[in-house]
Amino acid sequence: MSEQTDTSWQPSASDFAPKPKHQTADVITRPAMSYWQDAWRRLKENKRALFSLYLIFGLITFTLAGPHLWTIDPSAQDLDQIGMAPGADRNVTIAPAYQPWYGPTSDVIYADDNPLGLVLVGDATSQAVRLAWQETGLGAGQTNYGYKIYRTLFALNVGDAFGLPLMETQNHYFEDRLDLQPTDYYYTVVALDKQGVETDQSTTIQISVKRVITMLEAQKRGLTQNKTVAEGDQIKLALHPFGTDYLGRDMLARLIYGGQVSLFIGIFAPLLYVLLGVIYGSIAGFLGGAVDQLMMRFADFAVALPFLLFMILLKVIFGIGPGESGVLPMLVAMVILLWPAPARLVRGQILQIREEGYINASKLLGASTNYLVLRHMIPNTMGVILVTITFQVPSAIFTEAFLSFIGMGVAPPTPSWGSMCNDGIKSMLTRPHELFFPALFISITVLAFNLLGDGLRDALDARMRNRE
Repeated sequence: MSEQTDTSWQPSASDFAPKPKHQTADVITRPAMSYWQDAWRRLKENKRALFSLYLIFGLITFTLAGPHLWTIDPSAQDLDQIGMAPGADRNVTIAPAYQPWYGPTSDVIYADDNPLGLVLVGDATSQAVRLAWQETGLGAGQTNYGYKIYRTLFALNVGDAFGLPLMETQNHYFEDRLDLQPTDYYYTVVALDKQGVETDQSTTIQISVKRVITMLEAQKRGLTQNKTVAEGDQIKLALHPFGTDYLGRDMLARLIYGGQVSLFIGIFAPLLYVLLGVIYGSIAGFLGGAVDQLMMRFADFAVALPFLLFMILLKVIFGIGPGESGVLPMLVAMVILLWPAPARLVRGQILQIREEGYINASKLLGASTNYLVLRHMIPNTMGVILVTITFQVPSAIFTEAFLSFIGMGVAPPTPSWGSMCNDGIKSMLTRPHELFFPALFISITVLAFNLLGDGLRDALDARMRNRE
């Protein structure tokens, strides 16, 4: 049978007329974008990564602009506020200048509720605490064998140690001027026998110390603010928003300057050794063959070198002794020993890219090796390189913090977040803010770079474009 064709339909002019305006026409759902424009668009859609990026910019601004906004010297000591926590009471009373004390006068009334009659003479201030007790505390003929004075911050129970031994004396009075802070102290006076051995006759007294300052000191520090004040008036000491450390240094100022050191090492060192790894891995991956194998075996050798031992050797080579800052040996050690990881990543990418068709086409057109590597291969590995840098920055910050923590990195008085943690851990039970703030900044910085690196990995992955 022959096949029949339907010729009943004939085109007309209406079939070629333009579509009415009310009908939906085909539109482009996504505008044409370059690779980097599309990566930035997808990075902005990742709220965590975008917030981390802004946080990193904020930390960098904090360390760079901070010294201009908060002009306190990070090494200046406020001896009236040693180890003060944030928000602590800053009130201080104007007191007369210190006058030497040579014992109680005859009008002192001794206590009758303890064996030695121990009493506080005058006011207990941060200038001095003066104690007196009766000479007849041990009985007739046994008053001059001596006494031992102790001080502690904690209330004493039966069997507890008396605390810090301050002095052994044959006098019946004692003046304490040792690092007095506005807090409660417990003083214990123990009577001694002929052989200088402590007897069971002891007395403990609780004393609350009040913070004072002289008029001259207040004027020198600018605390009077051009106001007329007199003895007995209260003024406020200098403001320290993050408190002070164990030497009375401002924590905020030290965090600002410490961030400059920590972020400099954390960002500059990865840039150097990642750049070295990119160059090394690109050459090895492009040349391939025996040269590639030889270069990778050298990279394996670099990985096997112990970092701490190498750090010690570099400090010896640079002539840096104990207690001196080892920032330069730290940077050199990182650059020499940490480049193999990014070199391997870049090498793997180059081995894959060099087999692509556009690379072979460039070779046929006479492109040089430098042109192929710099124009085609490295730009196509920029995604991996940027992600590698963002993940290497937290590692470098942790390395600096660890080395400073064990005393091999940044040494006092130069602050860094790691060295501040090293100082803060010694008093974490009594002054936790000295450890909390530098540890918090390290944690926030490391978390921000990790989240940014995770977002960059998704944004720069070309395969993600096909899934949208």
